[in-house]
Amino acid sequence: MKAVILAGGLGTRISEETDVKPKPMVEIGGMPILWHIMKCYSHYGIDEFVICLGYKGYVIKEFFVNYFMHRANITIDLGNNTVQTLNTTSEPWKVTLIDTGNETMTGGRIKRIKPYIGDEPFMLTYGDGVSDINIADLLKFHKENGRLCTVTTVQPTGRFGAVTLGPNNGVASFAEKPKGDGLWISAGFFVCQPQVFDYIEGDMTVWEREPMERLAREGQMSAYRYEGFWKPMDTLKDKKDLNEMWNNGLAKWKIWE
Repeated sequence: MKAVILAGGLGTRISEETDVKPKPMVEIGGMPILWHIMKCYSHYGIDEFVICLGYKGYVIKEFFVNYFMHRANITIDLGNNTVQTLNTTSEPWKVTLIDTGNETMTGGRIKRIKPYIGDEPFMLTYGDGVSDINIADLLKFHKENGRLCTVTTVQPTGRFGAVTLGPNNGVASFAEKPKGDGLWISAGFFVCQPQVFDYIEGDMTVWEREPMERLAREGQMSAYRYEGFWKPMDTLKDKKDLNEMWNNGLAKWKIWE
């Protein structure tokens, strides 16, 4: 099974970083968030990836083209212009990098990688969010429900402390940044049957609009309710928070050894 990762957007809300690199290449603990997402899938035996490139996609290409060398110890003999690899910690990944266009919408990007997926189910997620989700459990849930698409849903943490008022101007309870108001939102980490390609018209199709809405109307979308850790990297504060978690040994998404 392959994992498809959407990595072509502009990342305008973190433009201080994305002026020079695509958002999935913003680093957590010295490695791109894209790498962290791939490590999570790889932990569950998914080592084939199709990455949808767009904005500054060449940065991602250069990262993987030179990945083996960057992760290895090497001896360079300048006299005879040779490089000897001493050892490496490279993962057993097969990575297909597809330019899906700078202006293409999310659905269009998915449609463009259809030739590289074939007639098999595939994983799909965004290149800017990490989670400790159990991919094996997600896949089992998808198979048991028998629908064309499964979306992982979460309840995001609220932005503010919540106060429950009591009598006589008292405070009955207080919770710092509780879960949202009962709504579940899409966290990515989809499982898709190949038939979902038929729900996407072309480059300007937004995956989260007509395709997902139509799948839901037709009863072809399941919701995998996940109450564990999930965090997107939308802002510089998110990046700071994720790096602090990593540096302090609190990165819940680090499920690999």
